[in-house]
Parts: sequence; C-alpha cells; structure tokens
Amino acid sequence: MRNANATLLSGLSAIALLMASCATAMPAPPAAQQPQATAAPPAAPAATEAPAPAAPAGDRASLVVAYNSPEKWANWGGVLKAFSAKTGLQAPSDPKNSGQTLAALKAEAAAPQADTAYFGIVFGIQAGDADLLAPYKPAGFDEIPAGLKDPEGRWMTIHQGTVAFLVNTKVLGDTPVPQCWADLLKPEYKDKVGFLDPMQAAIGYSVATAANLALGGTLDNWDPGIQYLAQLKANGLQLPAQTATALVQQGEIPILIDADFNGYQLKNNNDAPVEVVIPCEGSIAIPYVIGLVKGAPNPEGGKKLLDFVLSDEGQALFAQSYLRPIRQIAMDPKLAEGMLPASAYEKVIVPDYAKMRAVQEQFNERWKAEVVQ
Repeated sequence: MRNANATLLSGLSAIALLMASCATAMPAPPAAQQPQATAAPPAAPAATEAPAPAAPAGDRASLVVAYNSPEKWANWGGVLKAFSAKTGLQAPSDPKNSGQTLAALKAEAAAPQADTAYFGIVFGIQAGDADLLAPYKPAGFDEIPAGLKDPEGRWMTIHQGTVAFLVNTKVLGDTPVPQCWADLLKPEYKDKVGFLDPMQAAIGYSVATAANLALGGTLDNWDPGIQYLAQLKANGLQLPAQTATALVQQGEIPILIDADFNGYQLKNNNDAPVEVVIPCEGSIAIPYVIGLVKGAPNPEGGKKLLDFVLSDEGQALFAQSYLRPIRQIAMDPKLAEGMLPASAYEKVIVPDYAKMRAVQEQFNERWKAEVVQ
C-alpha cells in the first residue's frame, strides 16, 4: 500500500491546487476472459448456476443500469447525462448506497440486473472477493495506484474524498460550529448530528473508522471508537440509510458527518449555508470504486460507462463535485477557491483499506451490541 498511500497523501497536500493524485502503477496482468455458457443436455436437471446472459436485445441493449449512482452524490447526475449524450445509451441514476448495492448483487447473482456497481472501497473489495464483479480494464487503468484497484480489473478507484463535518450554520445560529470529534458530544449538539448507517453505507463505516483512529484506536482496537459512538448515540445521533446531503441543506440534520465534497457542492453549487470542517483530531481519506457486474445484462454498455468515468471528461465532471480524481487531468483552478486550504488536510491519514475490510464484521457486531442495542 505504500505507493497508494503516498499518492493519496500527495493529493491531499495539494488540494488547494486540485491536482488529482496518481502514481505509476505496476503493469497489470491481462484481463481474464469471462467463461462461456454451455448448454445442458436435454435430460439433465436444471443447472444450479445461471448461464451467462446472451447479448441484450431491444430496449435493454440501449440501457445501462448503474447501481449506486444517486443524482446528487458525486455529480453522478451530470456524469450519466453526459455519458448518455456521448453514447446514446440511457443511464438513469440509481439511489442505492454501497451496502444496498452489495446486497442486491448477491441476491441477483443468478440473474444480474445491473451492468455496473459503485461502492466505497471496502464494499468494492468485498464484492470482488464474492466474485460478483467481472474483470475489465478501461483506458487509464494503469494510472491507478496498485493499492487502489484489483489487479484483474474487477474494481478500481475513480475518485476520492475525506470524512468531514458538514455544518448548516443557519440552523446552528449562535451555537459555535464544532471543530473536533469531541465537540459533538456536547449538550448543545444533542439531536443535531447524523451520518449514514455504517452497516449499510460505505461512508458510514468510513466515519466510524475515522473517529476511532482519530481518537487513538487502531483497526485492531475499536474500543475508543465504539465508546465514542455510543456516547454520540446517547446524544441523539441520527442514522439515515440513504444519501442525506439534502437533509443537512434543509436543516433536518444540522451536522452531517459525510464526505467533504458533498459539503463543498452544497456550499458552492447550491448556495447552502454549509461550512465544511476537517475535525481537529484527524480524519481519513475515502476512495470510491466501480466495477463491471459479472454476468451483466448489457456488458458492452457497462464497459462503455467504465471507459467514460475514467476518461478526462468523466474525471473532470466528478471534479465539479469537488472530488479528487484518481487520474491527473487538467482542472479548473477556480474550484480550489471554494475549498479548505491544504493545511486543513494535514491530519488526514490513509488507512489500510484491505484491513478495514477484514475487520468490518467485527466492527458490525460491536456496533450492534454496544452502540445501537
């Protein structure tokens, strides 16, 4: 992970210039060929595993189903609109989060409904391990650092952000804007704090991990984080399941712990009274990945979407939502004017994402038993 970590940290330190992080990746082996379906003999019993779907016909051939592409998250609405204009393929937004996407892929494994799937990196690793994603390497794949992609191309990082507080200053009024994780436990913030359910959403698990590491825990020691999260729950923590940026803009969750880029988008694109805060004790970087669904109904359309999101155009469209692209591309320097300076990101760290995946179930059990009991 050293190359990937250095790349991410370099991107954080240069955020004021909005330079995308990248590193020289090791040459990846050729993509594996998908197995061909074989017809069963007439007298044979029904197969327990569905054969690979035939090429889509009719309307499905012109439709790309992209799981976990909420219109307001990461500028997916703009990305899919541009993709459709460029290719003529329909690509509607899908409101699932990472956990719901993973659950749907598992449930539909015998007859997949989606062509692509997008996740926080920990859920993407899990989907790859579960053999739910097919290998594919778009142009630009070799520019992705080795620790931020599957070597066979089953999943790959396309952009990244940082866990931050998104604060509706209008709703808080005279109450100070919280600057630290510890601040959120104060009585004045009771019932005002929320983040996405960590058992369902990648950003939620990233928030829990960020709090634990910032407060002295490790990926092998969750005690500081669990104790903190239990106190936060007692102080009225809200746990929505779906993308909740609209809720902070509307004031229903005045302090949303989420991805920094969502706060910048609310502030700069929607003129919302939102301030972005990187907590004083520290935070973590959060990569997001995408992959081609194994047995996708329209694999060629799915491949075209993966090609597009790694293209200069796709990467620049994500950057409009204040994400840091994974590839080094030319970007509008004016975007940096609406972001925190590089110094605010000095305490942002890059955890071991494979380790995060390995201990996720242990966290889930403690979360259920000690936080939301």
